[in-house]
Amino acid sequence: MLKETPYWWDNAPVLPNLVIRSLPDQADVVIVGSGYTGLSAARVLALRGVDVVVLEKETFGWGASSRNGGQVLTGLKLGPSALIKQVGLTRAKELHALSLASIQYLEDLIAEENIGCEYTRPGHIEAAWKNSHFAHYRREQEVLAREFNHPVTLIDREAQSCELGTTYYRGLLIDERSGALHPARFVRGLAICASGSGALLFEKTPATKIMRAGTGYAVVTPQGTIRVENILIATNGYTDNAAREICQRVFSLGSYIVATEPLPADVAEKLIPRRRVVFDSKRYLYYFRLSADNRLLFGGRADYRPPTPHSTRKSAEILRRGMVQIFPELKDVKIEYAWSGNISLTRDSFPRAGQFEGLYYALGYGGHGVAMATYLGGQLANIMCGAPGKNPFQDLPFDPLPFYYGKPFLPLGALYYKLLDVIR
Repeated sequence: MLKETPYWWDNAPVLPNLVIRSLPDQADVVIVGSGYTGLSAARVLALRGVDVVVLEKETFGWGASSRNGGQVLTGLKLGPSALIKQVGLTRAKELHALSLASIQYLEDLIAEENIGCEYTRPGHIEAAWKNSHFAHYRREQEVLAREFNHPVTLIDREAQSCELGTTYYRGLLIDERSGALHPARFVRGLAICASGSGALLFEKTPATKIMRAGTGYAVVTPQGTIRVENILIATNGYTDNAAREICQRVFSLGSYIVATEPLPADVAEKLIPRRRVVFDSKRYLYYFRLSADNRLLFGGRADYRPPTPHSTRKSAEILRRGMVQIFPELKDVKIEYAWSGNISLTRDSFPRAGQFEGLYYALGYGGHGVAMATYLGGQLANIMCGAPGKNPFQDLPFDPLPFYYGKPFLPLGALYYKLLDVIR
């Protein structure tokens, strides 16, 4: 029977009961959301002696932080040439360097806290869906080397079987610096670290309303109201109208993943010989990797609407067909898991972090958030304490999306991106 919950959940330790007392009446900081951003911030704040409370609507790490593909990628959602065009060379270099710094921050944190999350550094593959996309990779390779001092390797279609066992793609770009991890193990490890450092974590405790109260705030929950000096909104693709002004500035997209039954070792080795993480060049993209037990985890934007049980089952079949197009030898392989989650985007595809009308926030990672969310959570925590923290996104415009109130209707957008995949 198909399990409509993340594969990762069945392969992560059960958290101990971290809620050891009732909700306090007041705190220095309340963090809304217990994903990578919120828990990373909570850990740093608690280590600095701040009285911090984390509120989670579901269970710790329930959202994208335990549902994603576990790809720890260099760069941002925008490629190097587009990055330079949008923000100029100097800022583009700063942002690219930040993406590498965020990976180093993640690696250091995992080592320091001894988080067992299957972290490796296999590198990533970008797979060209068209010949024109591979030609674009050649130009991007030159830009990365010349402007960013960041080497990548190109492999043409005739030689690509050493990296990817398919003829579906027209060549590959290899970046050795990217990593991979078990996302649910990582976020649960962060929860244990934050709690062990002194943060108070409360699940099944949504922030239903945030109000000004004197020089601070009152955060209303079903379990009571907390008076607090500062608030960090760390809800990314699950931001709702409790933080209405921020909710209007990011929009959520559904992303879907299926996991096969465990594959024979020789089959897994043929598919992705070096066990890199992979994504392709389509706008309506596929992304995939092997798990530690040799399942193929295959994801994509199978449906742009917010996920529902029906859309998850429908998207699982769409993804299975895509998987078999790329790897025909998997046509009889059983799909054992299918699940979905939300990613969050801004108007210009850059993450955002900073302060808006008194509320701190960090979100809008666009599917590139494993390292960046962890990093920005830690940096904002430092900034909230008055300590040095690096946040090059703070001065970017953060305008609301026209006519958007938190419930996207995106079928026309999906059709547009599918059309672009055909004609470009």
